[in-house]
Formats: sequence, structure tokens, C-alpha cells
Amino acid sequence: MRRLISGGGSIRSASPAPALTIFRAVTESATARRESLVYVRGGGVELMKRMMSSEAVKVTEEKKEVKEEKKKSESNVVVSSYWGVARPRITKEDGTEWPWNCFMPWETYQADLSIDLGKHHVPKTFLDKVAYKTVKLLRIPTDVFFQRRYGCRAMMLETVAAVPGMVGGMLLHLRSLRKFQQSGGWIKALLEEAENERMHLMTMVELVKPKWYERFLVLTVQGVFFNAFFVLYMMSPKVAHRVVGYLEEEAIHSYTEYLKDIESGAIENVPAPAIAIDYWRLPKDAKLKDVITVIRADEAHHRDVNHFASDIHFQGKELRDAPAPLGYH
Repeated sequence: MRRLISGGGSIRSASPAPALTIFRAVTESATARRESLVYVRGGGVELMKRMMSSEAVKVTEEKKEVKEEKKKSESNVVVSSYWGVARPRITKEDGTEWPWNCFMPWETYQADLSIDLGKHHVPKTFLDKVAYKTVKLLRIPTDVFFQRRYGCRAMMLETVAAVPGMVGGMLLHLRSLRKFQQSGGWIKALLEEAENERMHLMTMVELVKPKWYERFLVLTVQGVFFNAFFVLYMMSPKVAHRVVGYLEEEAIHSYTEYLKDIESGAIENVPAPAIAIDYWRLPKDAKLKDVITVIRADEAHHRDVNHFASDIHFQGKELRDAPAPLGYH
């Protein structure tokens, strides 16, 4: 190569073929190195571009998730409480989120089905007989209006049955405040009864969709019964509790007839509502028959509680003198 470049006589004496071969080889190798370098650089650039684009997508998605979570948290704070006191996350035993706001898992229970359903308080005193006859008279218009439509009958019954516990608990609460006395747990016991009866109603509403005239009837009956029972409890708590005891006996009879129609096929044994399954801890495949059975057991417990309260008054004592049967559904 030096001879070729320097020129002179050496050019003539040198053979041109080997020189050209060497020159081509050098040129081709340099070109190959250059192309490989360009290829590697191009591939690296492409790889870097891909990595950068994927990283950008990830960052964008993370930002979106953060924004969505922030929006959810802000909306939860606004919905749950004006002051930001949010309800803690409550789950079932299987880990799923608790779906109800009207009652909590620790308020659920399994009904005691071993209770004696046929127990009856025989009216002996004059006031007992008045209470018994009053309840029997109240049953007549109910039988005429509802006949054997026990779903609608139960719905109406529960709107009335949830009133006495609330009235009694409220008046005992006010009495406790006025006299600076403990209630012996009876305030809570009566309010538990009212809440339990209300849950019966919430269950029946899922099964029976009330018509407009039934809603109007509920409004009328509740208004009349609340005021009448309020006055009665103020005048004579022992008679008021006896009336409720006999009302619960009639409720047991009505639910027994309801079960007979289900067993005979006159009423379809539909799946139990989800609210009933969670409240009474029923099996997932529970039916209407199971729901009516546990409601009837609750009514039997309420019967015993109110007859017991009336007996306390008839003995000349106050409710606070005897321990209240708390948690006795």
C-alpha cells in the first residue's frame, strides 16, 4: 500500500491484483464494523424507546389509579359523614364486605326454635280479661280485610308490633331521667324488641310489595295505635304489657297458619331474602318457610317478655326490681 501511495517506479514493479484485494478487504471490514455499530446503536435506541414508552405507560396508569383512589376516598368522606368520621370496613366471616347499614354482624343471631309456642296466659283478673277481649276484638277487622293473605297480614302486623317496645322504652327512659333511677336494663330490652320487630317488617317488605291502599292503611293504623298505646302505658303499664303479650300470641297463631299454607303449597316456598339470611344466620339456601319459622320463634319470646313485665307490675313492683331479659329474642 505504501508503494502504491508513494508512486514512482514501484508502481510499475508492483502487481495490482493483491493490492486491490487488500484494499477491498479493509474497506469491507470497515463497512461491516460500521454497519454492525449502526445496527447495535439502532437496536439500542429502539430498545430504549420501548423501555421508555412502557415506563411512561406504567407511570400514567399509576397516576390514574392514585387519582381514582383519591376521588373515592374524598367521596366516601363526604357520603359517610360531614365531619369525616367514616365507618370502618366491616366484613363477613368469609371475608366479603358487610352489605347492610341497618344492622351489624354483632347484632345477628340464631333464633331459639325450642321455645314453647303453645304457651298461653290465662286471663284471671278483670284487667287481664279486658286486655284479652280487646285483642280478640282487634283481630276481627284484620281477619275480614286480609283473610288468608298472610304475607300482607304479617306486614301489617309488624308495623303495629314494632310500636309497643319503642313507646315503653321511651317512657322508661324519660322516667329514668326524671327520677335519677336505673331501669334494670328494661329500656334496652324493650328497644331491642322494637328493633327486632322492625327487622321482621324489613324482611316482609322484601317478600310482599305493599300496594298504595295498604301503605295508607299502615299510616292510619300506626298513627291511631301509637297514640292509644302511649296513653294506655301512661295510665297502666301492666295492662299495656298484657295487651302486647296477647298480641304476640295472635302473631304466633297467624304465622302458624302462614306455615300451613306454605307446606300445603297454597303459598310458594320462595328463596329467603338476603337480609333474612344475614340477620338470622340462616343457610344460604334457606327458604320462606325457614324465615317464617324464625320470626314465629321471635314472637314467642316477645310474648314471654311482655307477660313477664305485666306480672312484675301486678305484684306491685317496678320493672327495675327484676333483671331485664336482654338479648332474649
